[in-house]
Amino acid sequence: MDGHRVLIADDHDEFRRGLEALLAATPDVEVVGTASDGAMAIALALDLQPDVVLMDLHMPRVNGIDATAQIVASSPHIGVLVLTMMEDEESVFAAMRAGARGYLLKGARRGEIVRAVEAVGAGEVIFAPGVADRVMDYFLGVRNRPVADAFPDLTERERVVLGLIAEGKENGEIARQLGLSVKTVRNHASNIFAKLQVAHRAQAIVKAREAGLG
Repeated sequence: MDGHRVLIADDHDEFRRGLEALLAATPDVEVVGTASDGAMAIALALDLQPDVVLMDLHMPRVNGIDATAQIVASSPHIGVLVLTMMEDEESVFAAMRAGARGYLLKGARRGEIVRAVEAVGAGEVIFAPGVADRVMDYFLGVRNRPVADAFPDLTERERVVLGLIAEGKENGEIARQLGLSVKTVRNHASNIFAKLQVAHRAQAIVKAREAGLG
């Protein structure tokens, strides 16, 4: 792999420059651009096609949530890693629904930020420890919600596959459990993502768990 190409979007000049210096000094990470507002972040992301966008949520012109949604809708392969002061549940879940693959707080240590960039660049989903606890508490709270009417567009087989995805199982594991080929599971997953109108697996997991699956 040639390393992770990163775009930094933050309206605080000093913080943005600090991030740029940190990442520029990190092996296998290249800062390809910086943006001081959401509109600029969208334009640069679509033009530069970075692997990762480090996204602040509170920015002028276009906020980080809307910027994330527009970037992921146009380029689903771009991993958005939110880096913000906001740790309320509403912000976290709004970011995940928009398509963010990670959520860090600005108090994170330098090493945490670098590891998170590398993880999101590799296609993983990552949360700050405190945020992860909030997410798990939320999902535990919705686990007992009725699911009979959730996702009426899904077939019974798709509903089963979605439930296993929501449990964190990968396609190979799902294929073995259901006695299907990996290709068939992959096709089911693609159909599920289309019907749920999500860009990738992390968003599907959020929607499924909010509905009580997994």
